[in-house]
Amino acid sequence: MLGAGVIDWGEFGDLVAELLPFLAEPKAGGVADGAHDLAHLRRVWTNAFRIAAAEGGADRVLAASVVLHDCVSVEKNSPLRSQASRLAAARAAEILAGLGWSGGEVEAVRHAIEAHSFSAEIPTETLHARVLQDADRLDAIGMIGVARCFYTAGRMGSSLYHPEDPRAEARPLNDAAYALDHFRAKLLLLADGFQTPTGAAIARERTAAIAGFMAVFEAEIGA
Repeated sequence: MLGAGVIDWGEFGDLVAELLPFLAEPKAGGVADGAHDLAHLRRVWTNAFRIAAAEGGADRVLAASVVLHDCVSVEKNSPLRSQASRLAAARAAEILAGLGWSGGEVEAVRHAIEAHSFSAEIPTETLHARVLQDADRLDAIGMIGVARCFYTAGRMGSSLYHPEDPRAEARPLNDAAYALDHFRAKLLLLADGFQTPTGAAIARERTAAIAGFMAVFEAEIGA
């Protein structure tokens, strides 16, 4: 169970404290995923309510959607990875129904969580879903995205980059094997798919930061 600690969750503090005990524990003998921990949750929360301050939707549906969006843990290399958001959405619906939430609110949270995932490819049909998707994707880009990329690559046993062709100029991209490939395969492309004007503006800034990082990194390795 993740602890709320001294984090200020604003007016939703009681709700967050009620929901945090439902978050996924690392499996027995497993290793916690530092790319999807309480710090990630807090960053997505900050992103979501920053976007909602401009776009709307800053209510308990958004709060619950953020807290529970990763409530089912699925490893990056699991065959169930593309189902992760659906599994989390179903679990979130069970949790909230058990807490007495109305059917409409439960469905709103379920859809927001189900549609937030990049790999699920589910259209966002509500403002809450668009805000959550943007908030979560923002955490995959910028300097925090760089850190998470290399951290995850290390957990998955990937190399930093292809030693002979780091820019993949004469080979297909393979981000399962090389961390640097993931920037061109996915992270540099994310900004084009943001759902809100506020999220898109932040995404452009963070994508520019990634491009700057890559230029320095590739210069250092002599690419």
